[in-house]
Amino acid sequence: MFFKKNKNPLPPTQINQPPAEADKIKNFSVALAKGLTSVKDIIAPSALEVDFNHIKIGQTFLRSLFVAGYPRFVNANWLAPLINFHHSLNISFYIYPVEAKDVLDDLKRKIGEMEAEIQTDLQQGKIINIDTQVKLEDARALQEQLAKGAERFFQFGLYITISANDEKNLDKITKQVQSTLGSVMIVSKVATLQMEDAFKTTLPTCNDKLMITRNMDTTSLATTFPFTSSELTANEGILYGINEHNDSLIIFDRFSMENANALVLAKSGSGKSYLVKLEAVRSLMFDTEVIIIDPEGEYKNLCEVVGGEYIDFSFSSASKINPFDLANVVEEGENELGLKILSLSSLFKIIMGKLDATQESLLDKALVLTYKQKGITADPDTQKKEPPLMEDLYKVLIGMEVKEALDLAARLEKFIKGSLRGVFDQHSTVDIRNPFTVFCIRELEDKLRPIAMFIILDFIWTKIKKELKRRILVVDEAWYLMKHEDSAGFLYSIAKRARKYYLGVTTITQDVEDFLSSEHGKAIVTNSSIQI
Repeated sequence: MFFKKNKNPLPPTQINQPPAEADKIKNFSVALAKGLTSVKDIIAPSALEVDFNHIKIGQTFLRSLFVAGYPRFVNANWLAPLINFHHSLNISFYIYPVEAKDVLDDLKRKIGEMEAEIQTDLQQGKIINIDTQVKLEDARALQEQLAKGAERFFQFGLYITISANDEKNLDKITKQVQSTLGSVMIVSKVATLQMEDAFKTTLPTCNDKLMITRNMDTTSLATTFPFTSSELTANEGILYGINEHNDSLIIFDRFSMENANALVLAKSGSGKSYLVKLEAVRSLMFDTEVIIIDPEGEYKNLCEVVGGEYIDFSFSSASKINPFDLANVVEEGENELGLKILSLSSLFKIIMGKLDATQESLLDKALVLTYKQKGITADPDTQKKEPPLMEDLYKVLIGMEVKEALDLAARLEKFIKGSLRGVFDQHSTVDIRNPFTVFCIRELEDKLRPIAMFIILDFIWTKIKKELKRRILVVDEAWYLMKHEDSAGFLYSIAKRARKYYLGVTTITQDVEDFLSSEHGKAIVTNSSIQI
């Protein structure tokens, strides 16, 4: 009898709550949510001790400032002294866009008032107020820019909160901050009797409780950009050093730039070689082959430490380079032999001195005959034969039996039979196989160094074209090459074409004036993505 099923149950009915009841439930839900713990509750301090000119949170004293006045003109990065201040600061910017129409209406009214004031002064014979006249000019200029759409209008608020361990230190830092701002004609004031609101304004909650703002156009606002220290930190590359402005690491890969060329200009003792050595060693870790032309023997110890090959290029050395060597690389649209003859013409102008048009023509003809006697022509298949020597060119010039040719042979004779015999007229015994190779020309006389550097450069360039590989070529004391127009032009041509062969040329010199006085030197500067 108990729990007996009712055979005639009541039909289901919908319960409709009156609006007042629904609002009560909604309000109750909001109240319940307010009673829950939020992120603000977790991070908020247990108590604030608010004084008229500071706040104390635990053992930390805080004071907030607001900027009340700005100069008529400010330079870019005018906030740099504040951003780079030696003490930690909380700095907040508030930027409010303003409708151009509202600003134009206000400007129109202000301009009318100032014009009326000036006109009244003129009618009464008074001296025009210079401040009013300046403000009128600024207002008219701004009105024109806003009307054209060249500028937009904003309101800008700047607030600063200082922290310290005691009140005495807080006063000291406050004076320093105000002095720093004062140095750029910025007027700052302590938010006296508004300290709690000012402190909350500098919290990262985007809630401006003070609303102390200054009108600014787009150009003026752009000068407040806070990131005044540029960084050069890439995901890949080698470490060059530390940015002294913001302590960030300077890391980049020179081969990721438009070209991998670098130019290092500095006086003696400033650390040029140290920088280049550092880059060279760290580049080895990225499978970069390093080749260095070393006029002063500065890289010998480093070369030995990294297990590199140190090639001493001198009279007594067994290391020889034949300037007539060919690359044996066939490139579409290029005449390898023709390019080599042009290079040799430049070399022999350095060796022989100034040549007139007739002598240049004879030299070019003699070079072609010298290769032809060895069976080498413009046909790439013939260029694998053994190349001629400087002595072969000497014999060709003698055989021409022309006065101008004999004069050229006489200038060349000391390299074949005289005191300089054996330096530049032997077959090559050098082969670049080590990932770190140094060519030293320290033992050569100064007058021979430009010649040796040219021959070594040409030899390196010949090897580079044979095999495409990531390489850095360091030319130290490059001013030796800048002394001669032909060698300067050759260095520039390598720097210009280096990118095609995955090569980065590092040019180092301490004689900046001589380097930049050359047209080729200026071109090398322009063609270097890195300039130090």
